[in-house]
Amino acid sequence: MLKRIPTQHVRLGMFLQSMEGSWLSHPFWKTKFVLREQSEVDALLKSGVVAVWIDVEKGLDIQEAEPRVEPVPEPAPEPAPQPAKPQEPRPLVAAPVPAATPPGMRASLHDEMGRAAQIVSRSRAAVINLFGEARLGKAIDAEQCLPLVEEVANSVSRNPSALISLARLKTKDDYTYMHSVAVCALMVSLSRHMGLDEAQTREAGLAGLLHDVGKMAMPIDVLNKPGQLTDDEFAVMRSHPVRGYEMLLEGGAVPAAALDVCLHHHEKIDGSGYPKKLKGEEISLLSRMGAVCDVYDAITSTRPYKNAWDPAGSIQRMAQWTGHFDPAVFQAFVKSVGIYPVGTLVKLHSGRLAVVVEQSPVRLTAPLVRVFFSTKSQLPIPTELVNLDLPSATDRIVSRENPADWGFKHLDELWMKAPGQA
Repeated sequence: MLKRIPTQHVRLGMFLQSMEGSWLSHPFWKTKFVLREQSEVDALLKSGVVAVWIDVEKGLDIQEAEPRVEPVPEPAPEPAPQPAKPQEPRPLVAAPVPAATPPGMRASLHDEMGRAAQIVSRSRAAVINLFGEARLGKAIDAEQCLPLVEEVANSVSRNPSALISLARLKTKDDYTYMHSVAVCALMVSLSRHMGLDEAQTREAGLAGLLHDVGKMAMPIDVLNKPGQLTDDEFAVMRSHPVRGYEMLLEGGAVPAAALDVCLHHHEKIDGSGYPKKLKGEEISLLSRMGAVCDVYDAITSTRPYKNAWDPAGSIQRMAQWTGHFDPAVFQAFVKSVGIYPVGTLVKLHSGRLAVVVEQSPVRLTAPLVRVFFSTKSQLPIPTELVNLDLPSATDRIVSRENPADWGFKHLDELWMKAPGQA
């Protein structure tokens, strides 16, 4: 049973169902959870949220006759003090089960891969359901997307490369859905590299998740056409930002920033984009960020009408598209994914070929790689992990290589292996 209570009456053990007011003013990424930490109660009290809804069937109820009492100074001693009134015992609350890696703490790519794979699977199902309802004309509830954005953001915080790299491995059949998850993760990572605060990062993640919802209003045969679009079909597809913007408006309660990214993620700095041909700072910062994240994931993914480009090659090509992206945003984006993103084929000074396994937190040009092939003998060699960032490292990257030129089709299996696997 749901019950509305003043915020000052919340206590540990209550199941928080929702908070009144805009979700952007809430102190948490999530709603619908048990208050287990005093820090959560304190954050709620300081947030300015006037009232909350609790579910008394899933957590503790309020004691109507006992409103929250603020601490007062202890009275001065008197000649005949009265016995102190016994305090009500604090409710017993089950201790939360700690995560393998606490949120905010860095995890290795391998340690995060398992969690990221589960998040990718859940995210795919959630976005398919969300977009399916949008295709049926149902309103999108942006607040219901927050738990998904939170999961993605926590994974990106622990290790950005894990979820972003896994989301890149989407198939052409689920491209539309997984593209939204990937752009959500890329937007969160880019936001943090640009120094945006947590509220702005929330908006960026949500905007990335919803930026392509307008494609649900596109004809299926055009959306999934395996060949090149005709001029008329392309004109139809170019309408998806406007249609998405209209769909989000109908749902209501969608932040203005998410609406803006949905409408303007295909604008270009030189004014040659669509739908409004905005240029320069006429385009909001989040939309300029969305433009970079959208394109990167699109060109590094297998789509109905094209094969994926390799990650580092995509970065190199994007850098040459004058007038397309905001230079400062693009520079921050490169730092967020790396000059040699996970999965990139590189040639080392020693003549060995390797695939990038993990980014160095210090040097973009010195990632952890797995060597597997000799260009001198033209033969495979025993795989070996090499940390190019170590002071003792004697090798270095001399070039990025195109996997197609070498006929390598299984690089993903190499970078996804556990450290001890052959």
